[in-house]
Amino acid sequence: METQAIDAIKKQWPLQKQLPVFLGFFVMGFVDVVGISTNYAKQDLRLKDSIANLLPLMVFMWFALFSVPTGVLMNRIGRRRTVLLGMTITLVALLIPLAAYNFDVLLIAFALVGIGNTILQVALNPLLTNIVAPQRLTSALTGGQLAKAVASFLGPVVAAAASAWFGNWKLIFGAFATITLLNVLWLYATSIREEKTVETRSSTWMDCLRLLKDPFIIQLVLGVVAIVGLDVGLNTTLPKFLMFRCHLPLEKAGLGTSLYFIARTAGSFAGVILLTKIKGRKFLVLSAATGVLALSGLLVASPLWLLLIFIFILGLAVANVFPIIFGAALQRSPAQQNEVSGLLIMGVSGGAILLPVMGLISDASGYTWALASLLLAWGYLAWLGCKINTPDSASNSDSLTAPSWAQGKAASSHPRHPLP
Repeated sequence: METQAIDAIKKQWPLQKQLPVFLGFFVMGFVDVVGISTNYAKQDLRLKDSIANLLPLMVFMWFALFSVPTGVLMNRIGRRRTVLLGMTITLVALLIPLAAYNFDVLLIAFALVGIGNTILQVALNPLLTNIVAPQRLTSALTGGQLAKAVASFLGPVVAAAASAWFGNWKLIFGAFATITLLNVLWLYATSIREEKTVETRSSTWMDCLRLLKDPFIIQLVLGVVAIVGLDVGLNTTLPKFLMFRCHLPLEKAGLGTSLYFIARTAGSFAGVILLTKIKGRKFLVLSAATGVLALSGLLVASPLWLLLIFIFILGLAVANVFPIIFGAALQRSPAQQNEVSGLLIMGVSGGAILLPVMGLISDASGYTWALASLLLAWGYLAWLGCKINTPDSASNSDSLTAPSWAQGKAASSHPRHPLP
């Protein structure tokens, strides 16, 4: 009865209750400012590549360290308060480069960006389940990723505009800090009813790690590692690849990354609609197959116009994979959403793991082979989508599309989805 009452309340959430949460996804997208900032910092401070690459590393390493503790923290202070904490840390991080600008300061600022973004990634997705009906969860998660993709796309544009109009690219931090502050105040003033978890005690590290007894959860965590590694790998390597393949200067080669972000934004927007009509597991397999074909075409093509087409298709293929995986995991263990969210966001650290590997491959064999290594990630995602259709995982894993929670009686009869 309580679950049905909460679901009824979710259907009545006014738009003004939902907007501050979705704006939080926009703030979450500020983490991608690390890419363009690294390029500017390398130029301003005359850094070597190996040194400049420490900046994005400082962002991603915190996902591995803070994801599970954030899941535990949510059970103690609530999801909305945890999101507010993440936004506050992000706000402080964005203000630091405006006060001082050197490599050491940037390391501290980017570390705080990583910590704040980790908290946001862990807490925002479960908070979203408190303001949308279960049958719209996957579509809503994709909508959140759409907001994040818009912020990612605007980062290089705002930095370029600040540099051209005011002669100071660092003003991007001031612009994003202002938006973050407004979001903090808005969400603080917004009351959201959070449903209680089945457990009455506070969760611990062991409660989170115990979820790894479920092979399907492990597969989904590895799926997050794969898609984040793909995303970060493409963002980092595409400009260098275009410089090598088409002999372009960095200023023009960087348009490849902008095009990729535009495609991700368009793909997320399309996903909001399509995922209400197409099962998530089918969408995942289709995305992976499209990614394999597009990346293969990118590796063998030569004309710039054709390369840009393949880059755009790659952005479309990447756009909806993360929310599909996340939605499946949250539906797998609805009684432990906070812990599941922490484990999955820990997989975001895969971006930090795969980048050095791609760097070694690039140094040894070139940018083409570095990009080719990402075919392994696409292959795993295709396998994950197919795995969900197997008989032994059909009962729970089929939740990739949708809302085992919506099955009220079934969910109440198996509230904790016992682990094998």
